[in-house]
Amino acid sequence: MSINELQQIVAKSAAEYAVPGIAVGIWHQGREIYASHGVTSVANPIPVDEDTIFTLGSTTKSFTATALVILAEQGKVDFDAPVRRYLPELRLADERSAATITVGHLLNHTAGLDTWMLRDTGDGDDALKTYVDHLDELTIIAEPGERASYSQAAFNLLGRVIEVVTGTTYERAIADLLFEPLGIENSTFFAAEAMTRKFSLGHSVTADGTSVAPTWKVHRAQNPGGGGASTARDLVRWARFHLGDGRAESGERIVSHEALQAMRRQTVELRGSSLGDGFGICWFLREIDGAATFAHGGSSVGQFADFLAVPEHDFAIVVLTNAEPGGTPCNLAVIRWALEHYLGLVDRDPEPVSFDRERAAEIVGDYEVDMMVVSIVDEGDHLSLAARIRPELRAASPEMPADCEPAHMGFLYEDGDDYIVTDGPLQGQRGYFARDERGEVVAIDLAGRQFRRVGGGV
Repeated sequence: MSINELQQIVAKSAAEYAVPGIAVGIWHQGREIYASHGVTSVANPIPVDEDTIFTLGSTTKSFTATALVILAEQGKVDFDAPVRRYLPELRLADERSAATITVGHLLNHTAGLDTWMLRDTGDGDDALKTYVDHLDELTIIAEPGERASYSQAAFNLLGRVIEVVTGTTYERAIADLLFEPLGIENSTFFAAEAMTRKFSLGHSVTADGTSVAPTWKVHRAQNPGGGGASTARDLVRWARFHLGDGRAESGERIVSHEALQAMRRQTVELRGSSLGDGFGICWFLREIDGAATFAHGGSSVGQFADFLAVPEHDFAIVVLTNAEPGGTPCNLAVIRWALEHYLGLVDRDPEPVSFDRERAAEIVGDYEVDMMVVSIVDEGDHLSLAARIRPELRAASPEMPADCEPAHMGFLYEDGDDYIVTDGPLQGQRGYFARDERGEVVAIDLAGRQFRRVGGGV
């Protein structure tokens, strides 16, 4: 494949999804390939390239998890140990959960913690400690180990574990353990560092035009779960490390090959999720057209990052974009094109079955997590799904992502509760409706998160 072909599809996708700027990096059998298009900001347009810094959102979690794997090999962390071994002061809304959740539960999202806790604890070195001191405000949604439900708060808690066992800040620990030995030169957690280099700003695209996001990234306590920023070039280097044998390019041993490979072995199964077939240690694991992949995506204040690797083909791709709502579908379109044209792997969404109003009546209504409400509506000839940020959070944090307008959705099987969203920013999202022992629908699984039913019926 020529770089020109990749460049053409990158430019075409950016135009189709109204994305001001995009950077793509590929590693394939010893070759680095880059393509980019557009600008860092519509207000101050500077061309995007492979060294432009984008915020990563939850793709940052792969840094946090890998650092813990290294610390485990050093004997400083035990994944089977209760978190209270390292944080004896930990308090949660449920004392039994606080006493029994392990580091491993946090790493594969089985700790039973709700998605977010958006408390801003400032920019000081005590931001994570103060955040953890308030985790008893977070809802407990399941017993530890009972089920997987994706949690930002879990990884922020892991960041505090890293601070305690290393005796330094989370950000300094990541630099010492990963960035500096791996030669990852333009990745950071701080706006003050990014502003000295070329960096992208997030955007929101509406019928009224394209506007620059009011803030650059989330506050510091969210850094372990979603506060990193990086470039396409740095993330290709990150991919090379994870596809390698645990050594840096210099030959320095960072972690054992076995420990690195263990990160992409399934630790918990996911049912009908677009995230993947299961979680490894942090990674989303999915088989695409017969090939095993490991991946992670993320979003943060109008910027979107996706990382996907296919070990058997010595292949990885990273895509960085800077606008909502088009960022996620744009990233997916480029990744699917690259998988097919470089590797011959075809990744297509399944089609839903015909609309059934009797089945629809079972699920219409509202479902919630701590920051968001999902509404399922019977539109007469189809079902729609809409997601909105809670008004009180929107008022407190204007930089929160845009609400997802109603999009078509449908069941995937005639006799099951799995579904797929078929248009809009959430196109391709898969999940399922969970039932209680009486057979009543009590929750929806969306993007790996369990949203509890709070109202509905017809």
